[in-house]
Amino acid sequence: VQLVESGGGLVQAGGSLRLSCAASGRSFSSYAFSWFRQAPGKEREFVAAVSWNGIGTHYADSAKDRFTISRDNAKSSVYLQMNNLKPEDTAVYYCAAALGNLGTRVNENDYWGQGTQVTVSS
Repeated sequence: VQLVESGGGLVQAGGSLRLSCAASGRSFSSYAFSWFRQAPGKEREFVAAVSWNGIGTHYADSAKDRFTISRDNAKSSVYLQMNNLKPEDTAVYYCAAALGNLGTRVNENDYWGQGTQVTVSS
């Protein structure tokens, strides 16, 4: 499975961005997908995850009520809608795939994208 993120950019605080993750390879619907982020000098942290069928979701506390993860199995794509962005959301955002269960920890994911930069100005 190859993952390619897009949709990052520079936005003012309070603004919105929608990240996309396009997957290629087989058995897209067999994987749960997650978004992680990594700010300079910090460890990679979990943001949100969605189950193979899109019904189950899980969010980090920092993402609840502001971010929404979704997936479209017909398009082999995963999305992260981010609203009310804050400067502390600035990071490189990564898409990750885990075979089976939600991968809320880094080592639970089997595949990673190259990341997309999100910068939120104050």
